[in-house]
Amino acid sequence: MAELTIQISDELASRLEPLRERLPQLLAQLLETTDRSAEVTVTDTSSVYAEVLDFLLHSPTKSEIIAFKVSPQAQERLRTLLEKNRESALTPLETAELDTYQQLEHLMILLKAHAVNAIN
Repeated sequence: MAELTIQISDELASRLEPLRERLPQLLAQLLETTDRSAEVTVTDTSSVYAEVLDFLLHSPTKSEIIAFKVSPQAQERLRTLLEKNRESALTPLETAELDTYQQLEHLMILLKAHAVNAIN
């Protein structure tokens, strides 16, 4: 297997860090999708990660954890992805993006359950 080294900004590196293990797969999907369509839009899955991380870095209270919701923009993007998924119209990148939302939702469900248990 080949190794590729690139120089990127510190900001981009921090945004890509949560996707580190999946970068080869995501890059392959990007190339595959780009080869099939010149109109591919790469979505920013790290923005929803950043929302959740920013929230958690501010040491939220148990009540704030229970009440947490991602931004209206992230919620709208999720609705769009779910609709496309129902229509079997997701691109590989959108499938990966929907996967990200599902993983974050699972994490937040666990955090909320722990917060509820700690309150009771």
